[in-house]
Amino acid sequence: MTSRTPDSRARTHLMLMLVLTFSTGVVDAVGYLGLDRVFVGNMTGNVVLLGMGVVDGVAGEGGVTVGGEPLPVLRPALALVGYLVGAVIAGRVLRRAAPGWTTHTTALLGVVAGVLLVLSGALLFTGAHPADPLGAVITTGTAVVMGIQAAAARRLAVKDVTTVVVTSTLTGLAADSRLAGGDGRLWARRVGAVGLILLGALVGAALLLWHIAAALLLSVVATVVVAVIGHRTREVVAEREPVVRTEASLG
Repeated sequence: MTSRTPDSRARTHLMLMLVLTFSTGVVDAVGYLGLDRVFVGNMTGNVVLLGMGVVDGVAGEGGVTVGGEPLPVLRPALALVGYLVGAVIAGRVLRRAAPGWTTHTTALLGVVAGVLLVLSGALLFTGAHPADPLGAVITTGTAVVMGIQAAAARRLAVKDVTTVVVTSTLTGLAADSRLAGGDGRLWARRVGAVGLILLGALVGAALLLWHIAAALLLSVVATVVVAVIGHRTREVVAEREPVVRTEASLG
């Protein structure tokens, strides 16, 4: 393993988290356009959709609709629960891990890639817009792994790059800009995060014109690349048992 300085390792982590941000844009395009208007990474959007969907359901005929179709409730709710479950799982796995990128981080991203691969296989055989219960399972499963990804990225603590949302990134970009009297020091990574999630959504939407599974497969490839590079460039922290020197051992 090549020795790296803390600065170079931080730059590598930044690049890897930006790749995962791109992947989130791809996956959210799949969720919203291919899985009944559901965000599987952006939970803010799901909470808003859920609130509007509940009103639509209560109002009944003539309620809030999009293009004459009722707003979804079940899948956004399942995605929200699934995301929380994924974040809990990753949180427990990383609780006893050393700071920074560890084998636990690699394993979690391996799980993300593996689950996305299985789900893309299911979509490959069933086609676009799968009906429930399969559609709900795919939505929920994708949200679970996005929760895992977000929690793993949070542990790495790359400032302003959460990989799943850019609202806080946009806020920081504007509030810390020179127009606002700041130094604009982190503008490049902030613009990069926003641009990459936008690009991911664009690419994901374009791949949906071909096949819904193709978009998820792209996210699988991106996640595997991130996991491999992150694992190879991680800082190895030796875990050693404390040495207890007793009178007997001193002779």
